[in-house]
This record gives sequence, C-alpha cells and structure tokens, in this order.
Amino acid sequence: MAFAIPPWHDLRFKLSAFGYRGTNQGALEHPYFIMGGGQYGRTFGREYAFVEALGGEGNVNMHWGAGGAVGDTASFAATLGGGLDTPISRHFAIRVAGDLLYAYFKENERIHTTPVYVPGLPNYFGRASTGLVWRF
Repeated sequence: MAFAIPPWHDLRFKLSAFGYRGTNQGALEHPYFIMGGGQYGRTFGREYAFVEALGGEGNVNMHWGAGGAVGDTASFAATLGGGLDTPISRHFAIRVAGDLLYAYFKENERIHTTPVYVPGLPNYFGRASTGLVWRF
C-alpha cells in the first residue's frame, strides 16, 4: 500500500507500507516495512515512468532465525527502484514496478543476546509488483 502527494515539478513525496510472509530454515518470518521518500516521474505519451528512493524501518517477528532462533526485530531499510504506469481510464492505471530492498536483520546467538552476522543471510532483496493505481 502506498500514498503519494500530487507532484511539484515532477517530484512528489511518497509513503509506502508493505510486508511478506515466508520461512527461514523452518521458522516463520513475517517482516513488514514502513518507508517514506521521494519519487520523480515524467509522462511520455500516455505512459508515466518514475524512479523512487525510500528509507524507513523494517520489523520482523522475534523467532525468525533458523529453527526458530531469536533475532533482531528492527532494522533500517531502504529501497531504490522505479516503474511504469499505463492508463486504462481517466482515474485508473496499471502499474508495473520493481526495486532493490536493503534490510539488515541479525540473528542473536543462542546463549548470549549479542547480535551476530549470520553468513549467507542476505541483506539485499529484489521486489517486483503489479497493481492498480487510483489517480485523483
């Protein structure tokens, strides 16, 4: 879900919230992200192309680590991406977008509570989406 204010000189402020559900070596993961930032877009014919950069916070459930191990529940997160809107009526468009998401969640040691880096745990994630855009 995202909300953007009307553009000023092709630049607009955007708020975005998203999440996903998955597993990490048998443990359930439910991360969600709340971000804000800028979006720059231009109209080419009927199409609207944009690029955006957002930053904010990522959160995840406590027992997301391998086998249900305890992990950090908050992280700085950022995205860099863009997309294309194709109008289907005066107020609606189909959007195709993609971005690169950075988040740095660390798993805690089983004996101590000190966060440690887990080899092989990714910090960068690709994300692709399609959907319907409502324009005021």
